[in-house]
Amino acid sequence: MIDGLFLLPLMALMLIVGLCVVAWRLAVFALPFMIALEIAQLAYGSGTGVIGSGLLGIVSGAAVYGTLVILLIVPASVVFRLFVALVFAAPAAVAGYALVHGIARETVESEVWRVVLCLIGGGLTGIAAFIRIITDAAGLNSQSGASAAGRRGLES
Repeated sequence: MIDGLFLLPLMALMLIVGLCVVAWRLAVFALPFMIALEIAQLAYGSGTGVIGSGLLGIVSGAAVYGTLVILLIVPASVVFRLFVALVFAAPAAVAGYALVHGIARETVESEVWRVVLCLIGGGLTGIAAFIRIITDAAGLNSQSGASAAGRRGLES
């Protein structure tokens, strides 16, 4: 039989790892989510109601993510694409910092080590989001280039 003192830390470790994986997978959507949440709160505060403000939030979040996709697909300089990816990855780094801080607040007693761990977690989350945005952009560009090459082949 597994001792309860062994099972509890193991479950806590599994929870932390699971939350980090979820945070890293969803880090790309940090900026659209934050903007959608702010617009939904603004709409609710102005008297739109729960359903109307929720719909406005969903539409605005989708519009922001669509803007990211369009900005990465449209032919532009590499520096511009890196800037767009950095703008979208910065809120992911903040979200990663907050996630690690929420976990480390209860477990790490030293304030210095807590900040160090939070900075590492935020940095890793931001880097993961940046890499994911860049690789997604490379995939989108190769697909749009292949479809354009296919259209040119059909025309000739």
